[in-house]
Amino acid sequence: MNQGTCSVVEDLNSALAGLLAEDESLFLLGEDIASPYGGAFKATRGLSDLFPDRVISTPISEQAMMGVANGLALSGNRVIVELMFSDFALLTFDQLVNVSSKSVDMYGRRLPMHVVVRCPSGGYRGYGPTHSQSLQKYFIGIPHLQVFEASAFHSARDVLAHMLDLGLPCVYFEEKVLYPQPLAADGSDHGFFQRRTVGEAPGTVEFTSGAPEDADCVLICPGGMAGQVLGAAEQLLLRDEVATAVYVPSRLHPFDLDAVAQTVSSVGRVCVVDQGSAGGTWAEAVAHRLHTELWGSLKQPVRVVNSLASAIPAAVHLEREVLVQQQWIIEAVREVLGG
Repeated sequence: MNQGTCSVVEDLNSALAGLLAEDESLFLLGEDIASPYGGAFKATRGLSDLFPDRVISTPISEQAMMGVANGLALSGNRVIVELMFSDFALLTFDQLVNVSSKSVDMYGRRLPMHVVVRCPSGGYRGYGPTHSQSLQKYFIGIPHLQVFEASAFHSARDVLAHMLDLGLPCVYFEEKVLYPQPLAADGSDHGFFQRRTVGEAPGTVEFTSGAPEDADCVLICPGGMAGQVLGAAEQLLLRDEVATAVYVPSRLHPFDLDAVAQTVSSVGRVCVVDQGSAGGTWAEAVAHRLHTELWGSLKQPVRVVNSLASAIPAAVHLEREVLVQQQWIIEAVREVLGG
């Protein structure tokens, strides 16, 4: 399916179909992913009709499906697990931390674990406190576990294939608000911003309105927040004549610092945004890396923007009080620039 002609979830469905067709050792597991339901967000629609022996609906037990995935991976297969909501990833935690991640190097030799866990995540849809969380922070810093996040600017096929080829367990967060959005074509600009991909594959997408080193502030965010961050960047440019360089990495952890280091060193002012609840977040981990490795280039401490440390209400007007809003990002940049 061509980029620019499909939605993010359609691109994901096409990517899964292509990968399953190419590799007979690849399995797809999840709750209600088989036809006719095709998963809670329809990412697996029709796949069980094409691959009935390898697209398997599981019992309602995240720990059990991760156990099966680990067994398949230990046997030399490749596995993609779909969780119905990322909130339920906590039920996979023991299998991910103590089996998937440790199996890579605890048997006296390197053992590839080709396991990807897909996690529909995030709020802004009124799903309430147990179906709206962004839990990326709980999976950062676990040896061998890689953390990625989907965006409208990265091909699902490229990212999934990369994760499966790593031989390391990966968690792939997919913010639910992205699913109906159009997938942006490679190389296409975004409004006032030119776009290019930098850094290690599958890459960090850079958006600038001029030369990156001439920006007033650098904004770093995962794919699920890119829409709000780019919206804030546009308002800052039009209303305040503030130029920003926006970076959207595909891999959140380990974070590719080299992709942003030159621009950060030139600009010296940075905001890192993510949707996780305040306290020990991915944004804070990135800020720590920047402070540790680029402190001499920074003109201000790195500003972090996160959701409030609160349960997420179901009522939309209350949800807006808790989750990151575009205006919060604008105000953070203004603070970094001195008001």
